[in-house]
This record gives sequence, structure tokens and C-alpha cells, in this order.
Amino acid sequence: MTGKPLIALAMGDPAGISPELTAKLAAQDDIRARCRLLVIGDRRVFEAGAKVAAVAPDLTGVEQGADFDEVRGDTLFLDLGHLDPARVERGVAALAGGQFALANYKRALEFGRDGRVDAVCFTPFNKAAMRLARADYDDEIAFSAEVVGLSTPASEFNVLGELWNARVTSHIPLKDVAAKLTSERIQRALKLTDACMRNAGFERPRIAVAGLNPHAGDGGNFGREEIDVIAPVVEAGRRDGIAVDGPFPADTVFLRAKAGAFDAVLTMYHDQGQIAMKLMGFNRGVTLLGGFPFPICTPAHGTAYDIAGQGVASTGASRAAVLLAAEMAARRIA
Repeated sequence: MTGKPLIALAMGDPAGISPELTAKLAAQDDIRARCRLLVIGDRRVFEAGAKVAAVAPDLTGVEQGADFDEVRGDTLFLDLGHLDPARVERGVAALAGGQFALANYKRALEFGRDGRVDAVCFTPFNKAAMRLARADYDDEIAFSAEVVGLSTPASEFNVLGELWNARVTSHIPLKDVAAKLTSERIQRALKLTDACMRNAGFERPRIAVAGLNPHAGDGGNFGREEIDVIAPVVEAGRRDGIAVDGPFPADTVFLRAKAGAFDAVLTMYHDQGQIAMKLMGFNRGVTLLGGFPFPICTPAHGTAYDIAGQGVASTGASRAAVLLAAEMAARRIA
């Protein structure tokens, strides 16, 4: 109808700040200028969040089978009617909250899979609640891949403005990391990083690869992963035309990236990059699920149970997530 991308925004954990964040996002003029939103959740939970946030966004109700392109309005709402706010205890991970968030997210993914929306976003989930609702819930990547039917590699990226962080391993115990660092796994992560960043508008992203060990192994004194596994992948990446360098010591590579030497840092495990990125911009960071046929974005922070219901939650990271999804979706449409 408008030419603007349509973003499905799934409401996250109702016991945290997700309801008020969702309401604030639906009320922001700069978001409406860049995209249309399809909010998915329970209207009663949303209205409770809007009351906390002291906003009153203009919403257009839609049915599941509607042609969203033909519906007038910049902010649509699909009311699944599946959670009474009276059942929500703020600050407590619960089965009902996990079921609520999973149902919303699953519907958003189905719309993305079926080409009915251009991108998917969600306000923060609580993994403990998700696992109460689904015992085998691992993380958003595995769940999203199952719903979408994805058989190719996918990964999480953390985005802070123009700086990206990718990782080779993600939600696994630290004791298992070294055994998982195969040439194939690192090469796959490197190629996926390059491809996703090009899709986001980087002409030739400059990627720094972090080492695993202190001082990137110090020439083999503190481990040989850098010499035997990581460096050969970097060389192969250069031959493939990727602007990649490393491996660099993980304790200094982000300083160089922050100064503008690199567009992304590929780290070997979760906290190696997460700590650096969250220190640089906790309230602005975005998590992007890359490798899917449409963008999937969420704020990099959690459900903030400690401030839920106080109306003080910042929309910085959530706003950045929606705007990144809108930008990537607009490029796909173009």
C-alpha cells in the first residue's frame, strides 16, 4: 500500500519491560516514517504496557487472514487474545509468559516465511520462561530455523551502529569451545558474516578475526588454535575476496574496531564479543539473526525484570532493532 516495509513486531515476555517497550515503539513517529508495524500479541497486555509507558498509539486491528498490504494504517495489531494481564506477575519468569512470547514469535516467523511481512522483530524474551513453555527450547536461532524450515547456516550478530560482532560458537559451555573450533565452522561463520553485512549495505566489510587464547596464542606459547586452525581460514578468506585480517588478540581488537579500523569482529565464543559490545553501548545494541530469508532483529538486552512496570525502560536498543530491520528489508525490496 505505501511502499514502506512491513515489520512484524512480536511482543516478548509479559512479565518484563516488553509490553511497555512495544507500546513505545508503536507510538514513535520516526519508526512510522520508515516502516509499517504489525504488532502481534494480546491487546489487553499491550494496553497495560501502553498505560505504564504513558502512550496511546493509534492501532488498526487486523485478522490473521487479512491482506496486510491492503489495510490502511501504519500500525496494525493482530490480537491473539491468549493472555489475561491478571495472570502476569511482573518480574517472575512463568509458563504463561513463555507460552505468550512463543506464540507471538511463531506467528511472526510464519508471516515472514510466507512472504506476508518483510522482516520480524521482537521485544525481549526470558529464556527461563521459554523453557517452561517448551522444554527443548535452545535459543532463538534453533527455534526460528525450525519454524521457517531453514536448512542452511544461521548465526547471531550483535550490531552497534556501524560496528558488528559475529561469533563462531554461541550458546555452549565455555569448556566445549576449543573442540568446536574447526576450520569448516570458522569459515562458515566468516562467509556468513561477509554475506549478511553486504545485505545490510556494506560494500566490502572489513572483518577482523579474534584469536581464542590470551595474546592470540603468543606464537604458540599459550595454545596453537591460532596457528593451526584460525590463521589458515583467514588466508583462505582473503583468497575468496573477503576483506579479512587476523587472528588478533581479543583484548585489543575491539579497540581497533571502535577506532574505525574494522567494520566487524568475528569472535570465537559468546562472551568474547558480547562483553565488549555491551560495554560500548548496552542501551543501543541490536541482535540480528543472520542467514534467514528475511531480517530478524531484537534489542541485545534482556527483559529487565527489576524495572518492569516503572515506565523508565529505554527504547534505544529496541528502536535501533526495528530501524535496522526496516533498512535491511527496504534493501531487499529495492
